[in-house]
Amino acid sequence: MKSENVLTYTAIFEPAEEGGFVVSVPVLPGCLTQGETFEEAKRNIEDAISVYIASLKELGEAIPHELSDPIITRVVTPYPA
Repeated sequence: MKSENVLTYTAIFEPAEEGGFVVSVPVLPGCLTQGETFEEAKRNIEDAISVYIASLKELGEAIPHELSDPIITRVVTPYPA
């Protein structure tokens, strides 16, 4: 969703080996964080996105927007011999 005051991005939450979650935003390269709980990870990625966007604005760079809803699915492939 794109409006004057709100930007919406897809965030990918992946369980971390040591516990908690690692979160990334595919359309914002390098925008990632982590949290011990889902709630903490969600707050942290919201903050990370805000800082990322503010940095782009400061540098006069374009703010990326998702062009459409992503399709997220699992893909199964044979294990190499």
